[in-house]
Amino acid sequence: MGLAIGGSLLGLLSPIQAMAEDAAAVAKSGEEKLPKVSKQEPPAPSTTTELINLLVQNGSLTEEQAKKLSSQAQDEDFVAREAVKEATAKAEAAEKTAAAATAALPSPGSRRVNYVPDSVKKKLREEIRREVLETAERENWASPGKYPEWASRIRFSGDIRSRYQGSFFPSGNGRGTDDQVNFNAINTGNPIDLDRVVPFGTTRFPDFNFDQDRNQFRLRARLGAQADLSEGFTAGLRIATGDSASPVSTNQSLGGSGGNFSKYQIWLDRAYISYHPTDDVTLTTGRFENPFFSPSDLVWDTDLNFDGAVLQYKDEITPGFTAFASGGAFPLFNTDFNFSTFRSEKLASHDKWLYGAQGGFGAKIGSNYSFKFGAAYYDFTNVEGELSSPCTPLVASDPCDTDLTRPSFAQRGNTYRTIRNIVQQVDTSNNLTPAFQYFGLASSFQDLTLSAQLDLAHFNPVHVVFEGEYVRNLAFDRAAIDRVARNNLAGLPAGSTNAIAPFEGGDTGWSVGVTVGYPKLTQRWDWNVFGTYKYLESDAVVDAFTDSDFGLGGTNLQGYIIGGNLALGANVSMTGRWISASNIAGAPFDVDSLFVDLNSKF
Repeated sequence: MGLAIGGSLLGLLSPIQAMAEDAAAVAKSGEEKLPKVSKQEPPAPSTTTELINLLVQNGSLTEEQAKKLSSQAQDEDFVAREAVKEATAKAEAAEKTAAAATAALPSPGSRRVNYVPDSVKKKLREEIRREVLETAERENWASPGKYPEWASRIRFSGDIRSRYQGSFFPSGNGRGTDDQVNFNAINTGNPIDLDRVVPFGTTRFPDFNFDQDRNQFRLRARLGAQADLSEGFTAGLRIATGDSASPVSTNQSLGGSGGNFSKYQIWLDRAYISYHPTDDVTLTTGRFENPFFSPSDLVWDTDLNFDGAVLQYKDEITPGFTAFASGGAFPLFNTDFNFSTFRSEKLASHDKWLYGAQGGFGAKIGSNYSFKFGAAYYDFTNVEGELSSPCTPLVASDPCDTDLTRPSFAQRGNTYRTIRNIVQQVDTSNNLTPAFQYFGLASSFQDLTLSAQLDLAHFNPVHVVFEGEYVRNLAFDRAAIDRVARNNLAGLPAGSTNAIAPFEGGDTGWSVGVTVGYPKLTQRWDWNVFGTYKYLESDAVVDAFTDSDFGLGGTNLQGYIIGGNLALGANVSMTGRWISASNIAGAPFDVDSLFVDLNSKF
């Protein structure tokens, strides 16, 4: 009760303080007179004492409780009286200031120029600045470190890499049966007339470079944004450089695209929408980063992005043990709406798809061990080449009904077959009509992939990380491929009477690697070194999607990679790599590559 009584006394200060503020405002403007301030006194202590005595008589309080309340009430009364005196004194001072300001006003009809001291100007500036900042902070638009609400939900990131790349071919590389043919150049352009190819004619196959060294300076620039939307939705977008629309490289060769400082192209690298119904589940559609655990680039190049839709799950089952799973459908090729362009009758669609699923777990054992394992199955549908119905293409633009089974992008290494069943006729000049031919993949692909990573942190912050990956193409049929293969053939021994060399490609790939040093480069002079050995047979994976640097890209390669990273700052680092690779099947082919990168990110 003592508190309630004291509170009522303090409540009397409000009108007095308000009048004091009004008086100060009038004193500044000098435009009106200050109203008189009424002097108020708090209730006398005797009133409180009488109330306490009455409660004692009614038996509501004991004598001891009454003494405590009386003492407390007297203290609060004293504080309230002193506060009222102080407020009243301020009001009287403001009243005098207002009167003096009114007296100083010029009489009607007179002119007067007032001098404003620098101190007053400074005070006015500070008051205006404070009011603006308060408004900006309240509305979240111009305060230091503050942005509009929509901007706070968008995050930008990017990176720029400058690279030197040297490609060196030792002597001894040879040409076998179509082993250096650039089938991708044929399949993405006009078909080639096999009857007029050297030595039977003057036409030559487009070939890969296998004996002339090259030095290149290359650039990669990427800029991305991610936006947090409402109700568990996010969206992302990224653009990137690139010599071409290649899915496995965003490198732009300096001096390329016509040279002479020509401008370079920008490509849409990612664009997706994700939905997170729970913390453990994510559904993503559009074009997005690789959704599968891939510790190496044996199957998937690190620059590869996926089109389609994927559902991902990740949950910590018990402390230190996390389970994860991913599954999705990804379109690889969609038939042109008007195919065939130069015919009134159109051909049926031949869409190509990738269906992928992976499951695995991550385990942290104590503070020094962590292990991650994943098993995946990738089913490539309609990617293999098929032989057409009998057809007679008279000009290069004439289609046959399986032309769409050829790959729309490839690197090198997979085994190829012819896909047109050409029936040649004799023209009016008694010559055979052309044998315009395209090429398709000789194998189907259903890949089983096992991936593992072991991180040893005994020497923290230095880690030792082991990585391994194994892949096998379960759809590989050696006998069927041997009947139609055009490349990856064994050399015929001297004196052999066979007209066609046997196929010697394979269906298996594996890689092992170790990295020693800092797992992440977060500050200057952080470092790590690494080494990897890879063995990837011709038809273990689709060569279009594997590493684009190892052996200049593709499959049918074995060799090693050594290198290291050094941080020059929190967001700047250097990378050096030496890659040595050689063919597994077919004609001899060796290439050594040196990569020196200056990396930056923001």
